[in-house]
Amino acid sequence: MSERFVEVEFGSERVKVPEGGYYDRFRMNPDLDEVARDPAVGNIDFFRRIPKQKVDSRVGQVWAPNFFYRMCSVQLLHLAPVAKLRAMLPQPLEPLRALPGRGLVALTFFSYLIADNDPYNEVSIAVVVRRPGARGLHTLELIDSLRRRSVFGHVLALPVTTEIARVRGVQGYQLPKWLAGIDVSIGEDVRASIAAADGTPDLTLKAPLPALHDVPSQSRINTTNMLNLIDGAWHQTRVQNNILSYAEQMLPKGVELTRHGGPMSQLLGGLGVGRIVRMDVVKDGQIVLNMPTPLRAFDPKGWCHL
Repeated sequence: MSERFVEVEFGSERVKVPEGGYYDRFRMNPDLDEVARDPAVGNIDFFRRIPKQKVDSRVGQVWAPNFFYRMCSVQLLHLAPVAKLRAMLPQPLEPLRALPGRGLVALTFFSYLIADNDPYNEVSIAVVVRRPGARGLHTLELIDSLRRRSVFGHVLALPVTTEIARVRGVQGYQLPKWLAGIDVSIGEDVRASIAAADGTPDLTLKAPLPALHDVPSQSRINTTNMLNLIDGAWHQTRVQNNILSYAEQMLPKGVELTRHGGPMSQLLGGLGVGRIVRMDVVKDGQIVLNMPTPLRAFDPKGWCHL
């Protein structure tokens, strides 16, 4: 039986979403009691503590934040030359140095299994940057970020598999999104891939699955802060990840990341990515994606580089 779709409007575009799906039924303002009755969702106490509100955005008023009730991901953290990273970053962003002359690039494959805007997959390439207004040693800032499980990054590419995810990302957040074929599988091992526009492979990943750790809900929350320009002004977007089952490995062995020459492969090449220093796998997690907020720390009068 083929899936049926309905047309919805977001900003200046009309896109199709699955009929009877979360977006069609709730339009980003779900009844959490009804969501909780979905046997595929699991515990949603994390979302009950973060009530949705109607907020202003560049496309008018929208319900926020965006909830992702079940997700999985795999992230590879690469070393890369600071000089190459600086060349790709807009001012006043500064790469966070992990070693002398070396910064960090995160390649992350996501699979959102149940979400306010329906299931889709996504791939991110982001440069880890200094916290706005940070001073002092990069090493101490990196250690503090790891301790607090809170990092800052600038996204350079964020392809997705559905039109509603693309439109919302581009119009609502001005993120670099386009449509691509993306697969993510975390089973006996980790496998992920993204295709180029013509359907040929771009990146393929295969890696052994490290030992998983199951933890209680809300006991391990990671925060990613995306910094990007929206209509010429700097904004910060906070992403909270409630991790339920995870694995992490420093200097992972057996990771096969193959570049086939597509746009994501070319971007990694341009960044000069080298050794993989860490692999993080989230087998089961939940995400809250907040709306962007103005970043006053980047007032042009106060720009400086360390």
